[in-house]
Amino acid sequence: MKSKGTVYLVGAGPGDAGLLTLRGAELLRQAEVVISDVLVNPELLRLAPASAEIIARGNHKRDGGLSQEQLTELMLARAREGKIVVRLKGGDPFIFGRGGEEAEALVAEKISFEVVPGVSSVVAAANYAGIPLTHREHCSSFTVFTGHSDTADAPTALRYEQIAKIPGTKVVLMGMDNLADWTKSLIAHGMNPETPVAVVHRGTTGRQKSVAGTLSTIAKLAEKEKISPPAITILGDVVKLRGKLNWFENLPLFGKKIVVTRRPEQAGTFAQRLANLGADVLEVPTIKITEPLEKMAIVDALLEINSYDWLIFTSANGVTAFFDMFFKRFQDLRDIGGARIAAVGPKTAAKLRELHLQVDLQPEEYVGKKIVAEFKKFQDIDNVKMCLFRAEVANKDLPDALMEEGAIVDDIAVYRTVAETEDRTGATARLAEEGADWVTFTSSSTVEHFHARFDLPKLVKQFPQLKLASIGPETSKAIAALGLKPTLEAKEHTTDGLIAALLKAVK
Repeated sequence: MKSKGTVYLVGAGPGDAGLLTLRGAELLRQAEVVISDVLVNPELLRLAPASAEIIARGNHKRDGGLSQEQLTELMLARAREGKIVVRLKGGDPFIFGRGGEEAEALVAEKISFEVVPGVSSVVAAANYAGIPLTHREHCSSFTVFTGHSDTADAPTALRYEQIAKIPGTKVVLMGMDNLADWTKSLIAHGMNPETPVAVVHRGTTGRQKSVAGTLSTIAKLAEKEKISPPAITILGDVVKLRGKLNWFENLPLFGKKIVVTRRPEQAGTFAQRLANLGADVLEVPTIKITEPLEKMAIVDALLEINSYDWLIFTSANGVTAFFDMFFKRFQDLRDIGGARIAAVGPKTAAKLRELHLQVDLQPEEYVGKKIVAEFKKFQDIDNVKMCLFRAEVANKDLPDALMEEGAIVDDIAVYRTVAETEDRTGATARLAEEGADWVTFTSSSTVEHFHARFDLPKLVKQFPQLKLASIGPETSKAIAALGLKPTLEAKEHTTDGLIAALLKAVK
């Protein structure tokens, strides 16, 4: 009989994916089953292996999701099957997360488990709202309680007459549904109605929204601003410091919902940089990379690889795809021969340098005529033999421009882009329901595949605030082919250039 598996109760943190612990990330990469709570940032699910079973809870009350009992039984069932189960819980498992109850169930079944602490919204949401929970000039303690509890005579029932008298900062979790009731109770039991109060909705994420007032006004202010769960409430003089210390909500892209259409493997740094600038990032990959349909041309190119004067790469994808095939045929990198190497753009060049290959020519812009001009500065290209490695479907401007100058060009497809249809993180559903402020496109293929999935002109009409950001001329051409015009085009045709253009446009 197969032995029982192990369950890891992992704190996923408060919402910002970057606040997951290293141990939590390590376990997610090993998981065979991930059972995730609704408040967990779905981007964390990308860390799990593609083969892992993902069970998303949903909110039992609001979304008709799984109940706590059903979740516990699923956790036990998968562990009985001998699986490595990661129970991914928002914040910290043992702070109002019912992690203690789940651990007790595992003990009862004699299933081994480990608890991985997580960053709690108690401290994180306050930090991201610019509110220190303690401060030498204001208080030296803080108290945490939940805004709802069991019946009045239960052991866990809140005693507002006692809470009102406790000095220092107070932090209330899960208090939005009863906000008016418990604030009135605190006032009725002697707490100053002018006590500064702040409510922080979806703290630490690009969707964060904060409202500040007093104990007597906060309920009406939160209702006016349509603040809903999840949110924490902070009471005390430290709330006054928010005006000076509100670093997160003052980031340049804060509150802007920006769609990233690159593949997850490529989007990581770009998406993270946008998030670091405060953006609410929706990763909606539109393409995935597969092998080209026609492979004989690659075989022929590899057989005569030593005959070329130049090998030209126009993307990091092309570099990866070519050398994957190259090393299936050759064991030694020296078999690439003595050809010079050209790389269009810094990312492509960096990928080649990872292989310790010297890049002899690096045109910065992917514009056919400008690339040819760079070659001509280097040498006369008449009768020079070149091999161009790129996508199966690609613009013909570059090979045509090279051949016009007399070069002999083999245009070889080393990869194919196909539509991505999976929505593992729910970002696609969010875009369709809520729209966005910006959609960023980093290649003509991202435009074409995004349009195939969403109907871009229709999406723009549905959400008039939606603006399009293009990385360069070729991408802009693809947008124009749909009868649309990009709101901006990056001067430097890189993701760095695209971010700079976004910052300028927003400013």
